[in-house]
Amino acid sequence: MTTNDRVYNFSAGPSTLPVPVLEKCAAEMLNYEGTGESVMEMSHRSPEFKKIIEDAEKNLRTLMNIPDNYYVLFLQGGGTLQFSMVPINLLVNSKKADYIITGNWAKKAYQEAQKFGDIRAVASSEEDNYSYIPKVKAEDIREDVDYVYICYNNTVFGTHYNEIPDFGDHLLVADMSSCILSEEIDVTKFGLIYAGAQKNIAPAGVTIVIIREDLVGHAPENTPIYLDYATHCKEGKVSMYNTPPCYSIYVAGEVFKYLLANGGVKAQHERDLEKANLLYGYLDKSEMFKPSVAKEDRSLMNVTFVTGDKELDKKFIAEAKENGMINLSGYRTVGGMRASIYNAMPLEGVQALVALMEKFENENK
Repeated sequence: MTTNDRVYNFSAGPSTLPVPVLEKCAAEMLNYEGTGESVMEMSHRSPEFKKIIEDAEKNLRTLMNIPDNYYVLFLQGGGTLQFSMVPINLLVNSKKADYIITGNWAKKAYQEAQKFGDIRAVASSEEDNYSYIPKVKAEDIREDVDYVYICYNNTVFGTHYNEIPDFGDHLLVADMSSCILSEEIDVTKFGLIYAGAQKNIAPAGVTIVIIREDLVGHAPENTPIYLDYATHCKEGKVSMYNTPPCYSIYVAGEVFKYLLANGGVKAQHERDLEKANLLYGYLDKSEMFKPSVAKEDRSLMNVTFVTGDKELDKKFIAEAKENGMINLSGYRTVGGMRASIYNAMPLEGVQALVALMEKFENENK
């Protein structure tokens, strides 16, 4: 198979990866840098893998300008495990937290956190099918909460915080699974950021956690050892308490190198804007396809849209597949279409999608 045989994969995750990264990983599959073995077979205690994970951390710190007083962890369990780890580790004073419910994953995180403390949904857009980001001000937050939780980009519904919310001195926690590395952010505005890697970084299996040092070490004594961030932050053994997801970390490291070699996050954001503007530009003028979310809250990563006719939606999705564009179905509880145009989706993929939409609209008036 050549790159010409590849489809345009609009999956929300696991998602498309940069072709040069895939080619490099394929070339090293049997023999990583002269070791005579695959990274899949490599001991996580070996000096070769130690360099892989240390380089990955260093390069992610460079890409995101992560300060020295933050740990960078490569954990397992996906974003879902963080729904539990966050409240277990951060509900240390008032045992209160305020959550803003902007989609499926924020709601699931909120429901899980309720097991551990006094958790309030300070705002929600559920009544309008999560089509916008609720506007929440610092004075809306309870004064004594241990943290405020947001999902920065909502994969299912296609909404996004287009600026970091200002909640005053309150500790801010963010799930950035589906937008990490697509825009420059000020890490110091957050106490903790986490991201499942399977959208913009690597295959499923590794979850990035970026946590400020002073937030580590306060979990209750009866916390299961793997769920305590302190377990994974021990000097000399960061992210190495147990066997980490070695191959996913290796691919993540190659993606970080690729981004650094191509202008970093700033340049990537400009490429993402170009793709999103092309697709939204067509949606805004189309008489058939309509975007599903408020214009000011649109995601650059997940573009949701409908025709208003479920049978027409199905017909378009099928025709797209026939033309080498796959995974355009909306989330199972939402319907319609969703084009996930993550960092690795080439501009040509979006151009092909828009061309097909134009053709489909003309033929199905």
